[in-house]
Formats: sequence, structure tokens, C-alpha cells
Amino acid sequence: MAWLEYLLPLIFLFPLGAMAVIVIALRNLHDARVRSPFNARPLREPGQALRNRLDRAFATLFLNGALGPIVTLAPLVYGMGRMLFASRQNWIEWALYGALSTVLVLVYCFLLIRDFQHIRRIKLGLACELAVGQELERLVSPEAHPYYVLHDVPTDSDIIDHVAITPHGVFVVETRARTRPFTADGREINVVTVEPERLRFPGWSEHRPLIKTLRASHWLAAWLERHCGQPVPVMGVLALPGWDITCAGTPDGLMVVSGESLADKLQARHLGTLDDALHDKVIEALVERAAELDRNPALYEPSI
Repeated sequence: MAWLEYLLPLIFLFPLGAMAVIVIALRNLHDARVRSPFNARPLREPGQALRNRLDRAFATLFLNGALGPIVTLAPLVYGMGRMLFASRQNWIEWALYGALSTVLVLVYCFLLIRDFQHIRRIKLGLACELAVGQELERLVSPEAHPYYVLHDVPTDSDIIDHVAITPHGVFVVETRARTRPFTADGREINVVTVEPERLRFPGWSEHRPLIKTLRASHWLAAWLERHCGQPVPVMGVLALPGWDITCAGTPDGLMVVSGESLADKLQARHLGTLDDALHDKVIEALVERAAELDRNPALYEPSI
């Protein structure tokens, strides 16, 4: 029966299939998320959403790196089986198996390059978030009790990197990581000009970080007013770690900073006055809101 010549070579694919099943089962072996021994809630650090995204990116890299050789060898292994069971040799068929393996190698090479670049971008964003988070942690000290900092606070559709509550207002702090270009002689260009509607980097410009930070601050102001029953002064802060900031006009309700000495800048900025009752109500509402990310992590994806 001619169809047996095509069915019997599948026996040689069983070991490869077993290896593929093991790889898929182990794809989430590395999971850095830990839970508190006191209340079983996930423990959060600055940039936790990006840490979780980095874990998923590494899982994808592992999956593509481990499945790639298995999948690309499958046509060749099947072709070797066909050569054993075939009644006559068809060199066009063998060439097709080789061409299919070549195409699969190119596809997985592309996937691995994409995963590597994706991980580099996430790592850069995480490094910038950690740097800004360390600056914000300086606000929290025993003698400065009114200061409170939360990380990864979800909005309706996104995540606010940091929220700092001071006695003089609430600050929405967004962090953006951008690679600094070099001149032909190797000098680094790290000057960004802030204009009312865009950020002018060396060689390109962006407006989305400004819009996103303003949108987040407006959302938080409206959300806090609904939950606290009175207006709460809120200001957006866009941090660009590693860049020198030149201001040619900043949008109303927004600060653009490099992130260095950020705690001192926020302490010196007075948006209004939060009495003790309002201050505690704001913190309680934001702590509860931040817990939403732990309950529904798949609904939110942080921006880089």
C-alpha cells in the first residue's frame, strides 16, 4: 500500500515530538514572581510590571530557542524515514524536505533576533524605571511620613509607572527609556529639547510620551476626585533618565526631568495642600487601585 510509505516514517518523529512536549511544559520554569508569606499577595518592586513582561519575554526566547532545532530537524528526519520505506527514490521530494528545513531555520533565526531585541528594550525600560524608583524612595523616611510612593498603578487601559503622594500634591511619574546616539567621532549626544507638543531628540522627535503622561495625570485627578469627594492637586512628571533636558516650552500641568534629584524637585513643588484626612484617603484609594494589577495582570501592558 503506497500510503504506508508516507505513514511509517512518522515513527521517527516521535522522539522529536516528545522533546517538543517537554520544552513546552518547561517554558514557564523561570518565574521570578514571589508572594508575601503574610498575606499571599504578590510582592511588588519598582518596575514590577516590566519585570513580569521580561519573564514572559525570556520564556518566549527559551521556547523559540529550544523548539527551533526540533522543528527544523523534523522535515529532514521524516525525509530519512521516507528514503528507507520508499520503493523508489524521488530526488525532487528530498530537495523539498531540505528546502523546508532551510526556510524553518531562517524563520527561527528571525524569531530569535526579534526576541533578543525585545528583551533589550524591556531591560532598558526596567533600568530607567529602577533608577527613577530609587530617586522616589528618598521621599519615604520616618521623619517625612507624609510622603508615600506607589509603583505600577493601573488606569483603565494602561499602567502609571510611579505615583508620589506629598503634603503638597500628587505626582504621576512616567519613565521613558531612549537610547542615546553617537557622533561619528564617538561622542554621545544626550540633549533633548522639550517643546509644547513634542520632545525633540537628536535625529527624531516624539509626542506620545507627553500625551500619555498628561492623559495619565488627568485620569488620576478625575479618579481621585470621584473617590475622595473633592478635587486633589495632581501633576504629571515625565522622566528621561540619562538625558540633559532643555526646555523650549513645557505643556501645562507637566514637568519633564532627567530623573536626577527627582525627590528634591518634587519636595520643592507645591501644587496645593492635602490635609491629613484627604492625604490618608488618597493613599488608601491608590493602594486599593494598585492591587487591581495583581488581580488582573493580563489586562494591563506597561509602555516602554
